[in-house]
Amino acid sequence: MLASFALSGMIAGVLSRFGRIGVIVGFTIGNILLSFVENGNTVPIIYTREILIASLGLLLVPKNIQINIEDFFGKDLYLPTGSAYNFETNADTVYKLNTVSETINEMSRTYKEDQNTTDKKEAFIQELGSKLEDMQDNVLYEDLANEENKLTSEIFDILVEKENISKEDIIKLLENRNEYVLGYEDFDTNMKIEEDIEKVAELINETYKIEKVNNLWKHRINENKKVISSQLNGVSKAISSVAKNIFDKSEDFEEEEKEITLLCAQREIEILDIKIKRLENKRYIINIYKAPCKDDEQCRTEEIEKILSKALGEDIVIQKEVCAVKNKQNLCKQIYISKDRFLLQIGIAKENKKGFSVSGDYSEQTKLDDGKYLVALSDGMGNGPEAMKSSKIAVKMLTRMLESGFDRDTSMELINSSMYINSVEDNYATLDVAILDLYSGNIEFMKNGACPTYIKNRKQVNVIKSISLPAGILDKIDLVVYDKDLSDGDIIVMTTDGILEANSEYENKEIWVKNLLEEMETDSVQKIANILLKEAVDNDFGVAKDDMTVIVMKIKKM
Repeated sequence: MLASFALSGMIAGVLSRFGRIGVIVGFTIGNILLSFVENGNTVPIIYTREILIASLGLLLVPKNIQINIEDFFGKDLYLPTGSAYNFETNADTVYKLNTVSETINEMSRTYKEDQNTTDKKEAFIQELGSKLEDMQDNVLYEDLANEENKLTSEIFDILVEKENISKEDIIKLLENRNEYVLGYEDFDTNMKIEEDIEKVAELINETYKIEKVNNLWKHRINENKKVISSQLNGVSKAISSVAKNIFDKSEDFEEEEKEITLLCAQREIEILDIKIKRLENKRYIINIYKAPCKDDEQCRTEEIEKILSKALGEDIVIQKEVCAVKNKQNLCKQIYISKDRFLLQIGIAKENKKGFSVSGDYSEQTKLDDGKYLVALSDGMGNGPEAMKSSKIAVKMLTRMLESGFDRDTSMELINSSMYINSVEDNYATLDVAILDLYSGNIEFMKNGACPTYIKNRKQVNVIKSISLPAGILDKIDLVVYDKDLSDGDIIVMTTDGILEANSEYENKEIWVKNLLEEMETDSVQKIANILLKEAVDNDFGVAKDDMTVIVMKIKKM
């Protein structure tokens, strides 16, 4: 029925240039065409009587009367776009996401299974046995082919120890087993025996080398499979998390959503859909969908902020906006969140290693969709473009994953596994991450091979450090996580090892930075960063012997 009206209406619109008769003819043609396609005959989908009544009504209306459909029915959308439609759509979406998650998880378990189940020794013995089939006239064939006497097993043990076996080793091994090759001392009769033993030694060594190479490849392949398993498992968790968030009914805000929609309507702000959610830290996140703004109309975010703040009883501010007009979309999406209770100031100072145009250090600061701030610093192993590439990849991957809904631990594991599986020699990167919740007043530190972080409040300086390897060295990440409540006036300092290693007077490198911070009187983040960098360069007699980066953050309660 919908298709019939749509097609008929389209043809009627095309023929409307011929007046009312053109509209009637176009609508009738559309109905006839779709009826024929649908049931193969001319039984109409829209009955002729209905079309006739509508046509007479159209012909009888005087031309000077302008009919606006909205005057009769208003601007209400009769196809559901509200919560009832979303509930059904979300339920279907959640089901599909969970199905995809389970499939990926099953793939993960398949990859996780260790494919190298055959013992290396057994593989060697089996391969050697197959090659001996063409040497049945060899004097040692019976001894080597007889699996019960374990001669090939003892040969394998010698190979593991010496990497190679000689003719003399085989003779000695036989003697130790009280087995002797008769006639070996008689030069006239031992030529064939000696030749047979040499052939066996060559065959054994060749077989062992081939199996060793194969085992190395098998080991590498199995490691990569385990890494892929870890990645698939991480993706599975992320998809499940997205599904859970879509269908999260932990707290119902139906009344508040109705009130906000009504208050917006009173100010002629058309809200098509609204979804209110409260996070674990009690912060509100409100997703609002609006009809596209007119070209001369603002998105009116300030008015919506006031309405939301009144309805929810706390300060709400705009977090993110996707304008339908600017992005050429059908809907305008706005995300509002509870206002931060702390302010964050950031200062950064950097210096490249002497002789290099780019730094191997990379940092990024961004606000995540849940309102938290991410500050990440990475030090790529080595210097120059390759080091910068490693550190940039690590930070960019982390940022994108956290923004896409991956949890903290899964994101770090995926970064590590991706760098491990694609790593070449010395292609690693440290990860030093701070995630600040400026609403609840908490900070999380994640360190993977990173330098200590310093937290200064007045004269007291605390040091947070971990002993772990950089991302990409091992297939398993050694992630260390700390969390701390924020205090008014906290100053947080993150550095790369170029800063720490600059002072050669201290055996414990972190001490000189701690002492310098304790002596500083200023609380300007940029001044602190500049002083630390200048001091580090001066400690190396004015020459930056490594890439150096300092990030300083200051917390201020509002």
